[in-house]
Amino acid sequence: MITSSGTTSSPARRSSEAFRPEPAYNEAATVELALAAVLATPQEKEVILVDDGSTDGTREIITRLGEEHEDVCVIFHNRNQGKGAAVRTALAAASGDVVLIQDCDLEYDPNEYGKLLEPITNGDAEVVFGTRAFASHTSFSFWFVIGNKLVTLATNILFNCYLSDIETCYKVMPLVVARKLRLTARGFEIEPQITGGLLNLGYQIYEVPVHYKARTREQGKKLAWTDGVRAIQTLLLVRLSRNRDRRRAGMAR
Repeated sequence: MITSSGTTSSPARRSSEAFRPEPAYNEAATVELALAAVLATPQEKEVILVDDGSTDGTREIITRLGEEHEDVCVIFHNRNQGKGAAVRTALAAASGDVVLIQDCDLEYDPNEYGKLLEPITNGDAEVVFGTRAFASHTSFSFWFVIGNKLVTLATNILFNCYLSDIETCYKVMPLVVARKLRLTARGFEIEPQITGGLLNLGYQIYEVPVHYKARTREQGKKLAWTDGVRAIQTLLLVRLSRNRDRRRAGMAR
């Protein structure tokens, strides 16, 4: 799910309204609860819900939700293409100012939108990531956490930065910034592609701690160890394209 917002009357401040894309693939058990939680947040928002070729009844639920909520834009992929493809579809359809990505699995709490948007609203940051502090009761597995830390370490080494969680779902930025990124990823490698693209363009990422509770494999967890390998491959490719990205954005090397 992606949401977007307008701006305030003051050009120096951005609104806390947000545009929220929600990618969904086989999330019949949680998609309605996730949308209800997003719609209950107080920020003015545009919600774009993308069904990525679901086969478990999610498509039918999303169709009904789109009919029930006029402020929710529903888009369907005819076949499963991956989270990255769903996010790119939502970004292309967005019309607001600030983008916030929300998965439909309820691992992240929409009640934290306020603190994610606050640094942008206050003019302290252009890009905000909601970062997770993994604990025994919130983590999927030991190797999941280690894999996440290795991918983040690779990012810090390659881009000479100091981030704590680049794989987080909660990435918040102006829509105009998101559209500067050269996004081509179809799967979970969209996360390092977004992060590396932002770093290539010189954006400093402001980190805000958020609550997180991982699902189990039985509950629908989809990440695999191969996604970690693809993430590092993606980071390398993005780092090597730094000069091209900066030229494309009209920046000096």
